[in-house]
Amino acid sequence: MRLTNVAHLRLPFGRLWGYDVETTGQGAPLPVSFDQRRHVGEGQRPGSWMAISLRLGEPVAHADLAAAWLAVVRRHGTLRTVFSEGDDGEPVLHEVAVRHGRWVEHPIAPGQSVNDALRAVLDATCAPYERPAHRLCVLDTASGPTVVVAADHAHTDLWSMLVVARDLLTALAAVARDESADAALAVRPAPAFAEHTRLLAERPRAPEPVRERWAEVLAACGDVMPRFPLPLGVGGSVGPELPHERVEVRDVLDVDDSAAFSAQARADGVSTLALVVAAMTAVTRTVAGRPLRAVFPVHSRYDETWHDSVGWFVTNSVLECDDPTPAGAAAAVKEAIALGSWPLEDVLAPWGGMPMTPGMFAISWLDLRRLPVRLDTVGLEAQYVSAAILTDGVMLWFVLDESGLHLRCRYPDTEPAREHVGAWLDAVVAELQSRARASVGGRLQLGDPGDLGDLGDLGDRVYRVRRAKRSEAGAIAALLADDDLGHLREGSDVARYEAAFDAVARDPAQYLAVVHDEHERVVATMQLTVIPGLSRSGTTRLQVEGLRVATRERGGGLGTAMLAWAHAHGRARGATLSQVTTDAARGRAQAFYDRLGYERSHVGLKRPL
Repeated sequence: MRLTNVAHLRLPFGRLWGYDVETTGQGAPLPVSFDQRRHVGEGQRPGSWMAISLRLGEPVAHADLAAAWLAVVRRHGTLRTVFSEGDDGEPVLHEVAVRHGRWVEHPIAPGQSVNDALRAVLDATCAPYERPAHRLCVLDTASGPTVVVAADHAHTDLWSMLVVARDLLTALAAVARDESADAALAVRPAPAFAEHTRLLAERPRAPEPVRERWAEVLAACGDVMPRFPLPLGVGGSVGPELPHERVEVRDVLDVDDSAAFSAQARADGVSTLALVVAAMTAVTRTVAGRPLRAVFPVHSRYDETWHDSVGWFVTNSVLECDDPTPAGAAAAVKEAIALGSWPLEDVLAPWGGMPMTPGMFAISWLDLRRLPVRLDTVGLEAQYVSAAILTDGVMLWFVLDESGLHLRCRYPDTEPAREHVGAWLDAVVAELQSRARASVGGRLQLGDPGDLGDLGDLGDRVYRVRRAKRSEAGAIAALLADDDLGHLREGSDVARYEAAFDAVARDPAQYLAVVHDEHERVVATMQLTVIPGLSRSGTTRLQVEGLRVATRERGGGLGTAMLAWAHAHGRARGATLSQVTTDAARGRAQAFYDRLGYERSHVGLKRPL
């Protein structure tokens, strides 16, 4: 899922519409969470919202979209609440009725970008005291609509935006079938966020060791929340005097490096997050000579009751890590989660609330693969969108999904911040990529057969497998030709192999692997293809082709280790069945696959075209 802000949001050009709903009535006051009070208490302002955008594949009637959206609003209590300012100046939360409205076209002026037009709409309609503080927009194009759903942060978080998007699509599908959208959504309970706030307030006070640890971390930061460890060129500016933001969006690890990095984390007995924290700690010690300290948001969906609810189910903790080892970072993450598991209003009372400061540094982590909310983020071209704001702090978001590890960083657009945050990010990304490429995830250890049984004593040689480079096309061709059949059908024109390599490299379903020995020589290859399909109840298959091992390396278990690695590669991408083909004349190859559990269940046929 792409992380971006409204200035960098990828939008087609079209007509921009917004759905104006009507709010009526005002119920009794509802409980306001600590973070809601802090956020809304900063006053009515632009840029306090977050959004999600989805590209739908076919035209949708506005009336159907409105009906689906109103069903989502009826389902989630926080979307039917509004803030007002109480007599004491504090935010007061009430429930309101949200009724049918009307579609309004938002003109895009000559010379104005679609992004700027959308930003103006969301800044005006999704501010803290708006009634309601959320907005459904649609950008109509000839190829289908792009839907944008936004809400003030007081009513939502990233997990919640995924819930909203999923529920909107579910309701829209029900409307298209002439079925009840409310009934389609009712299959999952979704208690209101205000109830969560009430229950959280009833939890016991934090124990004394938790309070003492908070005090220790804040004292190390000058009795304020943690700050970025390098100069940002910001002082005590407030309001409109704050610097404009600079936003960087980076794809840190692709799907292959991400899998390798996670494999290393498992080998170290820690989470992927802990290994990322270890890398950031090492970099911070190197470039700043101090521990990693940051505000660390943690979710408060402490049981599955709240998994399908919408609200601001995030509170803040503090992360302090001075030990760059995986175990040290894991302990720091565990402590941060524990520190954030208690009601903060009471914990931070000695500081009069959260002690904000210029240069505040926050690190957020979300592993979309582990969330109970599933969304086809690739097919929908989903983008998580933040507003454009003025800022004096550094906010770093990591998102891990099926396509890899991504980050977005927002920091003040000052020369010192550009230099220091940019250099820190460069170092962190380089460290993460280096760890991924040196990880056990790309290592073939002979004698470690994975799921293929006991191979006996195969020695202790270590090989590395990785995605092939174009410059290795000739070496791969030589391996393909290195047997009785291959030398008859392979050619010597490297340009043809390079052209074929280019076609394979463009296909994300293909993984053309090479294996290097201790001397960095290419000694084996295989091509892996992940094939989704409808047969066998929608089984995804792993196709293994062109597995070749250099003559001098055969007989030592390398081919078996490669297949074990290939199986893990397929499983990580959703495959539940592996299939291979080999020429009928290759008796030894057939015996090899027989021994490893492959069954001769099909007859393969070929003909020239």
